[in-house]
Amino acid sequence: MNLHSSPRRRRRTASGAAFATAGVLVALSIPSAALAAEGDTTIDIIDVNDFHGRIESEGTAADKAAGAAKLAAVVQSWRETNPNTIFASVGDNVGASTFTSLIQRDEPTIDALNAMDLDVSAIGNHELDKGQDDLTGRIEDRAEWPYISANIVREGTTTPAFQPFEVVEKGGVKVGFIGATTEDLIPGLVSPGGVEGLAMAPVVSQVNRYAEQLTDGVDGNGEADVLVLLVHEGAATGARADATAGVFGRITSGVSERVSAIVSAHTHATYSHSVPGPTGVDRPVIQTGSYGVNYGHLQLTVGADKQLTGITADVRSVNGDTRVPADRTSVDEVTGIVTAAKAFADVEGAKPLGTITGDIRRAVQSDRTTENRGGESTLGNNIAEVQRTATARNGSQVAFMNPGGLRTDLLYASTGPSDPDGTVTYKEAALVQPFANTLVTEDMTGQQIKDALEQQWQPDGLPRPFLKLGISQGFAYTYDPARGRGERITGMSLDGEPIALDDTLKVTVNSFLSTGGDNFGAFAKGANIADSGQVDLQAQVDYFEQQDVVAPPTDQNAVGATISPAPAGGFQPGDDVEIALSSLVFSSDDPTAAGSVTVAAGDGPVLASAAIDATITDNSDEQGHATLTFEVPTVETPAATRADATSARAVETVDAPLVVTLPQGQRVTLAATIPVAAPVEPADPTDPTDPGTPGGGETPGDGVPGDGETPDDGGQALPGGGNGTDDGAGTGTDGDPSDADPVGGDLAYTGAELAVPAVAAGLLLLAGVAALVAVRRKRARRDATVLTD
Repeated sequence: MNLHSSPRRRRRTASGAAFATAGVLVALSIPSAALAAEGDTTIDIIDVNDFHGRIESEGTAADKAAGAAKLAAVVQSWRETNPNTIFASVGDNVGASTFTSLIQRDEPTIDALNAMDLDVSAIGNHELDKGQDDLTGRIEDRAEWPYISANIVREGTTTPAFQPFEVVEKGGVKVGFIGATTEDLIPGLVSPGGVEGLAMAPVVSQVNRYAEQLTDGVDGNGEADVLVLLVHEGAATGARADATAGVFGRITSGVSERVSAIVSAHTHATYSHSVPGPTGVDRPVIQTGSYGVNYGHLQLTVGADKQLTGITADVRSVNGDTRVPADRTSVDEVTGIVTAAKAFADVEGAKPLGTITGDIRRAVQSDRTTENRGGESTLGNNIAEVQRTATARNGSQVAFMNPGGLRTDLLYASTGPSDPDGTVTYKEAALVQPFANTLVTEDMTGQQIKDALEQQWQPDGLPRPFLKLGISQGFAYTYDPARGRGERITGMSLDGEPIALDDTLKVTVNSFLSTGGDNFGAFAKGANIADSGQVDLQAQVDYFEQQDVVAPPTDQNAVGATISPAPAGGFQPGDDVEIALSSLVFSSDDPTAAGSVTVAAGDGPVLASAAIDATITDNSDEQGHATLTFEVPTVETPAATRADATSARAVETVDAPLVVTLPQGQRVTLAATIPVAAPVEPADPTDPTDPGTPGGGETPGDGVPGDGETPDDGGQALPGGGNGTDDGAGTGTDGDPSDADPVGGDLAYTGAELAVPAVAAGLLLLAGVAALVAVRRKRARRDATVLTD
């Protein structure tokens, strides 16, 4: 079987002919072929990675995306100087593209690369954004180059699902390109539903398998003279140490030295290193960054015996490459493709969708510029609300949005005369969500939602340890960052009502998340999963049509809190309490306007306040810290109710939840409670013998149901009176509905009842050491207080 054959490839009759007539032949300042010994062949390999549809120029600076036309001029210049030039890509040619390419499903990008005679490309994760059928059908049908990957295999086998390698012959030399794709692809980087039946095999073993086959073959006659690995995986940074450590380090040190160079991608880092292989022999390891800002250059010298005699590597700026004449800025065919695509995009993109009152942004890192997928963001919460609204007719109650699906911000400022301040155009909205995911609804239990929130803490070893889900309005949760994996989520609520683990909610996620993308496997376990058929971008278009104006969300849908452990029996007067709070601000907000937080017992007076430290913790949601400390106050002794009182009795108390108030007025109810004086029913002023006995005259502690008394409360009246039929179901049948004790299921790891007083909408619940939420129970103060006149 000839595995490198490419039945889909429709290479032009005269490869490079489009370039040969587009400009004058230009000589290199140091001609490659002239340096080779007599009989040697010089092969120049030009490569790009993570182009992501950047077909338009973003400027002429060396650090800007040069655009497809300028990149074509660079490739053409190399081919004119050395006909033995190969143009390769390391994947992600399409997907996460700018609007000019996105609006036509990246067809202009494919056409531009066809015009450049791209010889071969590895398969990147974004080639599978819309699934394997889209790659093998639409993309490969249009592309005139082969896509290769040796380690995307059929599930349960080591058989590649795609072409594993391609051999390109130039000047009589056969250069074998082996493709490989990040092992994180499945599961995690693409919608699992789109790659059903596929799995990831280890890069090293698969590459080594084909390296041996290509150089030796079964009969000892190899199919390639030189091997190059195109791997859509890379070092985290440009530092050489990162090329020799971690996942990528295992590749650089483990891939057989039959492979003469490793050309990498995926991490958008820029580097050109010499790194030793398994036996210590150095070889080039390069990556060009992304977006066509730079290109990579490998130069191979091959002797008459077809043995590699020399290899060099470097990374160059497309705009800054002085070997291309200043007047050579484009290639006519590619320029025409880009011009037509831009004209189409300009018409569609200029259409206004709606108005915003301020920036709606992604979270940022501590440099306040770089995207932070671990932080809660106004954009993530806004898009989640858009998607919940779009599926409300399907019964959706809450929606979640993955941060990686948000590719740019919605900014208030004008971008030109046709885009006034506050106006959101189709193009601006489309660039936020470029993946065309559909919206999926499913029924999820409280336990499954909790599991999904726990999965925001990603598996160990990933470069992004935490991925913060955007959350629609009304849903909120609290977490304890001090706890271990699987135990951090401490409470959830919807519109102020607690969510029990056995409750069922209708949830909306995009098709990427619905099949477990980004390691959110819990979203694949819901019931009644149904694809609404609505595309995420169309949902945003519809949302703007429904709203006069859209304001950035202000509430923190997640707040972290660690409370000092409560003594046995709960906090008592004189006890010290410390509450460490986090995730109190959006990282994109002005840090000088962070404000302060306060804590009180219920609706009582403020017990402590503290300024918010807006310092950002990179790759997490911990920005906005404050520590509140106070001493539990003594319960005041009530004034005597009759002159002849000579006996002592305990002051009746109720456990009041601690409530934190954020700067914008949002209230966060914590599980920790402290004793405060219980409401006392007023005594009958006409009955001098009635000292205001609890329960409206019932005998204290008799356990007999009566007015304001339940069978198990020891005869103590519940606040608000009632008919003694406290059903614990939150129906309010034990008195005023505002005094209801809603009880749901239990959190498996606490055994505590979910019960909370109904307070302000947007209430957050937090499990303390002893209970998930504040339980309305009354207790007598331990030390009796003597009544005095």
